[in-house]
Amino acid sequence: MANKRDYYDILGVSKSASAEEIKKAYRKVAMQFHPDRNPGNKEAEEKFKEAAEAYEVLSDTDKKAKYDRYGHAAFGPGTQGGGFGNMNTEDIFSHFSDIFGGDDVFSNFFGGGGGRRGSGGGRARGQRGSNLRIKMKLTYEEIAKGVTKNVKVKKYVTCNSCTGSGAKDKNSLQNCSTCQGTGQVRKVTNTFLGQMQTVATCPSCNGEGSTVTAKCGGCKGEGRVYGEETISIDIPAGVQENMQLSMSGKGNAGERGGAPGDLIIQIEEEQHPQLHRDGLNVAFDLYISIPDAAFGTQVEVPTIDGRAKIKIPAGTQSGKIFRLKGKGFPEVQGYGRGDQLIQVSVWTPQQLSSEEKAILEKLSQSDNFKPNPGKGDKNFFDRVREAFQ
Repeated sequence: MANKRDYYDILGVSKSASAEEIKKAYRKVAMQFHPDRNPGNKEAEEKFKEAAEAYEVLSDTDKKAKYDRYGHAAFGPGTQGGGFGNMNTEDIFSHFSDIFGGDDVFSNFFGGGGGRRGSGGGRARGQRGSNLRIKMKLTYEEIAKGVTKNVKVKKYVTCNSCTGSGAKDKNSLQNCSTCQGTGQVRKVTNTFLGQMQTVATCPSCNGEGSTVTAKCGGCKGEGRVYGEETISIDIPAGVQENMQLSMSGKGNAGERGGAPGDLIIQIEEEQHPQLHRDGLNVAFDLYISIPDAAFGTQVEVPTIDGRAKIKIPAGTQSGKIFRLKGKGFPEVQGYGRGDQLIQVSVWTPQQLSSEEKAILEKLSQSDNFKPNPGKGDKNFFDRVREAFQ
């Protein structure tokens, strides 16, 4: 008992809190640690159960009085005041549904079943379908503007013959005799505090509330068949390599009317023949001749939006970086946009004719053609840093 937390601390209320204040506090904690909001988080699940246990005691006048007087010892060694020690979250949902007559503390937030039970008094449907994963290759232009792709996906789809029930016909689908169609079975246990009722998923129908006496011939009772669906996928502008997008309910259909899985789209970038991506920025290597570098020129460069003209000033050195502001990629669902960086490389001829050699030999004697960097000339790292500012 020493390591059990105080029930009032768990819900964040004082001992003088009213029943309505206790209920309101429990809603808040249950919402925070609800399993549907924290999938796969064991710590959150334990805190969810802990809160349910605290509420079970503090919402009951007699149990609250015993707890106020004796603390956790009031419920005996090896037991938990709320009886939730060995119960799963489904049992907790069902238990409070019984307490509040189907309008439990989760109803206003999770559609009357904590987000885990279907219609029909807590009845669950068939097994949920699995997720599907596909890869989608996009060009730089598609990434820059966003695009809608229609993709044919091979997957399990709902059987048209039985509309997902798995039954041959309506007469072949009958209420489960074990749970009488509720999808749940109740068990009453006698304790020193009185009778404790727990609710569990029916083992005969797996919570579906019905059994199939004759299977559908089209799907062999599964409620789904392997087929194909054309899905329209909206890709937002600015996505990046290996980014994953999710489309809810577009995965494999579930068995016997179960909820479908999700479609996961993994983005792949198709390499551009001239441009290179660096986050939101686009890089381009521009090669110019020695005369163009010396005299200056105007050149046309490719961009992800088309082509653009830039002016190369006379005396431009190799390694100079020009920036086209706003010509990069946009942020995904954001307002920022990267730039295009153009690094100049002065092309040195690899083979020379006799006449060219003679001209260059003569020019090499001129002091004007000898390297003479000034103090104001920036080094490579300064130029890169300046380009990204």
